[in-house]
Amino acid sequence: MRVLVLGGTEFVGRAFVEEALALGWEVTTFNRGTHEPVPGVTALRGDRSAPGGLAALARGEWDVVVDTWSWAPSAVRDTAALLAGRAGHYVYVSSRSVYADPVPFGADESAPVVSASADDGDGDYARNKAGAELGAVAAFGDRALLARAGLILGPYENVGRLPWWLSRIARGGPVLAPAPGDLGLQLIDARDLAVWCLEAAARGTGGAFNVVSPPGFTTMRELLEACVTVTGSAAELRWIEAERLLAAGVQPWTGLPIWLVGDDYDFMHGGDVARAVAAGLRVRPVTETVADTWAWLRSIGGKAPMRPDRPLKGLDPALEAKLLAG
Repeated sequence: MRVLVLGGTEFVGRAFVEEALALGWEVTTFNRGTHEPVPGVTALRGDRSAPGGLAALARGEWDVVVDTWSWAPSAVRDTAALLAGRAGHYVYVSSRSVYADPVPFGADESAPVVSASADDGDGDYARNKAGAELGAVAAFGDRALLARAGLILGPYENVGRLPWWLSRIARGGPVLAPAPGDLGLQLIDARDLAVWCLEAAARGTGGAFNVVSPPGFTTMRELLEACVTVTGSAAELRWIEAERLLAAGVQPWTGLPIWLVGDDYDFMHGGDVARAVAAGLRVRPVTETVADTWAWLRSIGGKAPMRPDRPLKGLDPALEAKLLAG
């Protein structure tokens, strides 16, 4: 199989490249060249947001194209249109953020999506992803696979969620943890996302899928205790009720990464994934994701890269100390 990965050097894109190589596929990447390509790929250069930036893709044929773009939908529209006659399948890594509020617990792929257009310029994240889906489908029809991922974790993470928890817990001492510990979480390792998408595309699968673990696949306690175990720290998790955290100004998702409450929790951790599971989705234990992320983090000196378009994550140490002090 020949796969073209648009991007392919950071987090999700890199996971696709490495998993495709592991499958024995022939991999081509296309990006601006700001990061070194993964060894073993054919690297093409270009800037999708610039006039004439797709010139390097004017020739070539691929069985599968993988696109993780999160900005102006028009870039996906133009790229997909250029490749439609020379590629078999188009995998667009979308997001469950495309669903219009409110998104009830248990919602599946039939839930309404936000209003968007494939012709849109850069806007908010949900509209960007929804518009890009339309651009992929306009060019590839039922040869477009829309992978609506949820919370993505794993090695190479550059959005500051699991790396923040690992770094904080590695420092040891009392660590604020959001109660209840048995709060169910729904997530996907970037590598499992990549493998499922590649294999589904190879089978000719198209349409929209929620690609994330089943609800309650793991818990906040299991996740954070795994962080304690792999770091080997003497950290002590101190569980504090959500009401007290919110009253003190702790921000879910950003102040305490992964943690959500109310409608946001129902949306992020309650998606129906029966369709993807029926199509072969396999999800590794969260302990493996945590261990591999810690091993990667240590291999790069302990400081994870951060995407410049995402907000910094993590609880202010002074606020944490105040809450821990009671």
